[in-house]
Amino acid sequence: MALRSDEFYMHRALDQAREGLAAGEVPVGAVVVDAAGEIVGSGYNAPVAGHDPSAHAEIRALRDAGVRLGNYRLDGCTLYVTLEPCLMCTGAIIHARLARLVYGAAEPRTGMAESKANLFAQPWYNHRVEVQGGVLAARATRLLKEFFAARRGEGTSDR
Repeated sequence: MALRSDEFYMHRALDQAREGLAAGEVPVGAVVVDAAGEIVGSGYNAPVAGHDPSAHAEIRALRDAGVRLGNYRLDGCTLYVTLEPCLMCTGAIIHARLARLVYGAAEPRTGMAESKANLFAQPWYNHRVEVQGGVLAARATRLLKEFFAARRGEGTSDR
């Protein structure tokens, strides 16, 4: 498969987010793409269903890619995720040695690529990840806003 545009792969991440939404989870989705353009990992948020605080979309996609590729190092791969990664996911992205991170919507409360901090730019890491934000941000934001508006309408908390 030839490499496609960042928008193409972000649409695949949005597909994952919609799967999470259908499962009653916060709609965040992610896919890992290898250097040849193949999707080698995917995931959506599932901490509620799995009773697992680490079951963020990014972590699940990285785990899936690691199993498929037979290595926890994902050299040359790109992670596409619909929401700016948190502290936990940022650490996992760096540890996996991803080449790139492409995300959709900024996360003003907990985002660690630009919103609260830029952990990817810290000099003490021995690996650099190229970061690009804002790809299909409006679509990712709309999905999240609709989810939380529906939750507020039901009188439930978003936590």
